[in-house]
Amino acid sequence: MNHALETSTRKVILSMLKTQGPLSVHDISKQLGITEMAVRRHIHSLEKDDLLETKLVRQAMGRPSNVYTLAPQADELFPKKYMQLTLDLLDELLEGEGQEKIERLFEGRQAKLESRYQSRMSEKSLEERVAELALIQNENGYMVDWSQLGEDAYMFSEHNCPITQVANTFAQACQCELALFRNLLDANVERTECLAKGASKCVYIISQNK
Repeated sequence: MNHALETSTRKVILSMLKTQGPLSVHDISKQLGITEMAVRRHIHSLEKDDLLETKLVRQAMGRPSNVYTLAPQADELFPKKYMQLTLDLLDELLEGEGQEKIERLFEGRQAKLESRYQSRMSEKSLEERVAELALIQNENGYMVDWSQLGEDAYMFSEHNCPITQVANTFAQACQCELALFRNLLDANVERTECLAKGASKCVYIISQNK
């Protein structure tokens, strides 16, 4: 079986479990028209990726059989509209409460993030704080790399922005991220490239406060 067909069958099995709930190998085999051996191969692959959970079900006649359901992490494989919902809510807030309310909302988010991460910066050198900020941003999906430019100077690049759609519409998102970096690093931080403005990445130049 070629790779494309293997991938397609995996997706179909995941969709079946999403829409129909618990299914046995026999159920899946019957619906897909493929052998139970082929189904088991796909099930094994999905279990290996921690996408399935197994439950032993007793039957009125015969031996108990395994049925399969989606593991919680499999839910992330299905389409979500979280970002559109966020944009719609922000638009409603802007229309009803005005620009000042939007700015206070983003500033409040910035303050919460500072409070959450400030302890991770204490008693560290600037280089250690930059490294820690990279860890934090990578934990949040920003795909960061950084390098030293000179003594107490660094380039910090984010190759992905999970909130790009929000930042494209609301400049406050980028402004607050810049302020967050300056406060967490206790350093001079300048943004030289920005994904929300059409660049291929966000780039920050970080240097010791003078």
